[in-house]
Amino acid sequence: MKKNIDRMIAEIEREVEFTQRQIGKKAFDPRVMAAMRAVPREKFVPAELKPFAYDNGPLPIGNGQTISQPYIVALMTDLLQLEPEDIVLEIGTGSGYQTAILTQLVKKVFTVEYIRELGEAAAERLRKLNYTNFEMRIANGYEGWPEHAPYDAVIVTAAATHIPPALVEQLKPGGRMVIPVGLPYMHQELMLLEKDENGKTSTHDILAVAFVPLQEEKSQEQENGK
Repeated sequence: MKKNIDRMIAEIEREVEFTQRQIGKKAFDPRVMAAMRAVPREKFVPAELKPFAYDNGPLPIGNGQTISQPYIVALMTDLLQLEPEDIVLEIGTGSGYQTAILTQLVKKVFTVEYIRELGEAAAERLRKLNYTNFEMRIANGYEGWPEHAPYDAVIVTAAATHIPPALVEQLKPGGRMVIPVGLPYMHQELMLLEKDENGKTSTHDILAVAFVPLQEEKSQEQENGK
């Protein structure tokens, strides 16, 4: 397995070099890369896809959802500039892989999943792997998790057509949010939102991406006949 992990890390580093102009850096935080090494990605993919677990690409995890490619997981994590005492909100638990990465870097992760089957399986998987500094709930990610706000950082792992106001509100002054924004299955941009100490926000386009749509927005659009 070490050889596969080494290959994944090398592929991430090559992609950082290829995209350094867009992302504005030549290397990711060593703490982020150590977390990428430490979390066993093969535990977060379906059994039949384990041979591909360390490939630098997304994989299906059921219910129309995917586990993001390792480079994107590392990029989004790095953009948050996390500190060991941070409290983080994650929208879109999925398989729990991104959650596991975050738990290696911060004090506590609050993670929200819209699809009950995925969320409950992810929570059980994380606990079996001895990741304990997280809480998860099945809920509408657009509403965040206000009971534990404000958060030092917010990460959204599915594409929204706009940045949900509730998530901005729940972000602490001085905090950062990373979210893919765009139309479902069409052009999307990974965006970094920063909130200064006075509560003023600014956004920066980072990289063109392709994410599955944020589930609650998709269901609302279907109900509205859009």
